[in-house]
Amino acid sequence: MSAEFAGVVTDIRLESRVEGVAKWQMAVSSSVFAVGDTGVLEAVARSGTRLVVPVLGVTIDDEGQVWHVVEKPLAAGTEVTGRVGV
Repeated sequence: MSAEFAGVVTDIRLESRVEGVAKWQMAVSSSVFAVGDTGVLEAVARSGTRLVVPVLGVTIDDEGQVWHVVEKPLAAGTEVTGRVGV
């Protein structure tokens, strides 16, 4: 069973780049992801195309901010629907 939530991307930062492959961290205004979770963040582009971004992992910083680890980040301000466990 998956948990679902809606939010807005609030921040993006580069986590790592290894052999040309980047991993990014995205913060979302609301999230039910916890460390160890995977899932997806979905958005709709201006063109109407549905974007699905796999969440590879989750970290939580010292301030308690949840960061979703992804390979292709969405822009800050993008509305997303998140689903854990899919």
